[in-house]
Amino acid sequence: MKADIHPTYYPDAVFTCACGATYSIGSTKEAVQVEICAKCHPFYTGTEKTLDSAGRVDKFNSRKAAAGVKTAKK
Repeated sequence: MKADIHPTYYPDAVFTCACGATYSIGSTKEAVQVEICAKCHPFYTGTEKTLDSAGRVDKFNSRKAAAGVKTAKK
């Protein structure tokens, strides 16, 4: 490893989330502000929402049925 070209490593850097949770993780910065963490992310908290609330598959199937069946010409 070359001398004087690498940034300073802080083994106990403080990561602070917007929800107020703090983590001590190694980083090249002393303090880092993040918007989302494991305590407030919907995947980890179990409050995940599905995006198919409008019934996109049903809409597609109804458009397909309305278009009718096309036959191939020879």
